[in-house]
Amino acid sequence: MSVTTPPEVLPAAGDPCWCGSGRKYKRCHKPLEGRVIPGVVSPMRTVPEGIVKPSYGDTGTVARWDEPKIKSPEVIERMRYACDMAADILRMAGEFVKPEMTTDDIDAFVHEETVRRGAYPSPLNYHGYPKSVCTSLNEVICHGIPDSTVVNDGDIINLDVTCYVNGVHGDTNATFPVGNIDEESKLLVRVAEECMWKGIEAVVPGQPLSDIGRAIENHAKTHRMGVIRAFIGHGIGEQFHTDIQVLHYYDARNSMIMRPGMTFTIEPMISLGTWQHKMWDDDWTAVTADGKRTAQFEHTVLLTETGVEVLTANGAVSPSAPWKR
Repeated sequence: MSVTTPPEVLPAAGDPCWCGSGRKYKRCHKPLEGRVIPGVVSPMRTVPEGIVKPSYGDTGTVARWDEPKIKSPEVIERMRYACDMAADILRMAGEFVKPEMTTDDIDAFVHEETVRRGAYPSPLNYHGYPKSVCTSLNEVICHGIPDSTVVNDGDIINLDVTCYVNGVHGDTNATFPVGNIDEESKLLVRVAEECMWKGIEAVVPGQPLSDIGRAIENHAKTHRMGVIRAFIGHGIGEQFHTDIQVLHYYDARNSMIMRPGMTFTIEPMISLGTWQHKMWDDDWTAVTADGKRTAQFEHTVLLTETGVEVLTANGAVSPSAPWKR
C-alpha cells in the first residue's frame, strides 16, 4: 500500500493526471487523493529450519479437516501459550510503529519477533498471503499487505498478529494511532475496542452466537458507526480458521449454541461510514466503499463452564463488566 503524494498545485479535473498515466485527472487520481493505494511488496520472508510450519507453510495450500469444536484440555493449554505469545508480539509491534517507517518495516519486526521465539507467523503463505502480519491503514478494513507504504503522523493502523506454535494458532489484533490523530479517529478507535468487549461480554454458554453480533451492532449504532459485514470472527485451534462463524452484526441465523471448550475469535471492524466494502486487485486488501476510516480489535476467546476466558488478553479485562472465567 502507498499513500498518494500529488503535487502542490493539482491539475483541473479535465487536464491530464499528474501521475503521467495519460488519463484525465478526474478519471485517474482525483478520486484517490488522500486514499491508500498499493505499494511495492518485497519478497516473502523465510522461516528458519527447525521451526514447525502449518500445512500451508511451504505450498500455500491449506489442508482442511473436521477439527472438534470442543477443545481438549491439552489443546487449550497449547492455545494459551500461542495466544499469550501473539498478544505480547502485538503489544511490541504497536510500540514499534512510528511515523515515516513503512508497513514492510512493521512486517520485518513481527516476523523476526515471531521466529525468534520458535514460532511460525500464521499469515505467511496462508492461501499465498505474502507477509507475516496484516497492516491495515486508515480506510483499509483488513488484510492489508505490508509494502513500501510510508506510515504518517495522523494515521491509524491495525496490526493483525497470529502465531503458530506447538501445533496451534493464537490470533489477535488492535488498531494503533500513529503520532497525533484527530478527535474523530480517537473516537473510532475507542468505539471499536468497546465493541469487541461488548461482544466478549455476550459470550455465555448455552446462548447463540448471534448474541455477540447483537451486542456489537447495538453499541456501534449508539455512536452512528457502521459494522463491516463481509468479514467475521472464526473458530481457531490446530487450524487457523475452523467452521465456527462469528458475525459482528445481528442475524438470527447465526444460531450455533456456545458450549464450554469452544475457541473462536471476536474481531469487529467498525467504520465511520458505510458497512460496505471494496476489494483491491490483490484479492486480499478490503477497503471501505466510501473511503472513510475503519478500526478493528480482536481477541481469541475460550468458553468456560461459567463464561469466557480471553486467551489473548495478556491480563486485560473488560472495562465495563465483572470478569467471568
